Amino acid sequence: MSQVLTLIAKQLTDDHVRIALSVMPTGTVVDWLAPGKACDLLFSGTAVAKEAAVRQALGQASVDLFCQPAGPGRRRRLLVADMDSTIITTECIDEMADVLGQKARVAAITERTMAGEIGFAEALRERANMLAGLTEADLQAVYDQRIRLNPGANELVATMRAHGAQTALVSGGFSFFTERVAAAAGFDHQRGNRLHFVDGRLNGQVAEPILGPEAKLAALQSLAAQGNLALEATLAVGDGANDLAMVEAAGLGVAYHAKPVLAQAATTRIDHGDLTALLYLQGYRAAQFQS
Repeated sequence: MSQVLTLIAKQLTDDHVRIALSVMPTGTVVDWLAPGKACDLLFSGTAVAKEAAVRQALGQASVDLFCQPAGPGRRRRLLVADMDSTIITTECIDEMADVLGQKARVAAITERTMAGEIGFAEALRERANMLAGLTEADLQAVYDQRIRLNPGANELVATMRAHGAQTALVSGGFSFFTERVAAAAGFDHQRGNRLHFVDGRLNGQVAEPILGPEAKLAALQSLAAQGNLALEATLAVGDGANDLAMVEAAGLGVAYHAKPVLAQAATTRIDHGDLTALLYLQGYRAAQFQS
């Protein structure tokens, strides 16, 4: 059976490739997807232990890698992505809290939640209560001044859409931000939790039911069903504990610069590269990227 092991790095060198080839089967073919950034190592046989052997051979090198069957099936037809610290650089709720001088308290709860130490719904209600009093203008200022797309976000979404995939931003954060981030990054769909405004200010409550880990998994499943897709044809990416269920269920589930609880559970990790790494994992060449 044909297999492909993909190497990705900010500076992928011939030495990296040479070291990887030293533990690969004889006859392995090198196919550069982007010179100095990503290449496929194509070989026949079983993938068992090859990824681990290459990872061990490369040691502490800042190289992301993943082994999978070669062929057209590696290009996924549905992307479901987390928002905070995945598609964007920050946690929106922490930045909202900063406006009220509560960032340290809220960020501490966020960190414990993403590590899987606190139940998601409970933690969201607690943090939302600390945001009471913020106006829509405050939220807009947070978006305008503090929210930035992670490198590669536009390319990831635009390239997959250009090749026929559906894309969805599904967040345990707030729809005020998912609506804007989805539009900025070019997603087809978006889902997020809704905050309550009373007399123009947040009253500290979140609309029920709260979109958490189970809802993210349900979104992946329902969007796949709508497109008549098997879950094997889907890609899910996130960084925290609330992304675990959808990452485990997707055909290609990626832990992106993730907290340990997700990084240890996911079969695919991107620890060093930007979001274009998810395109290289699917066999896209840099010359095919859209933005």
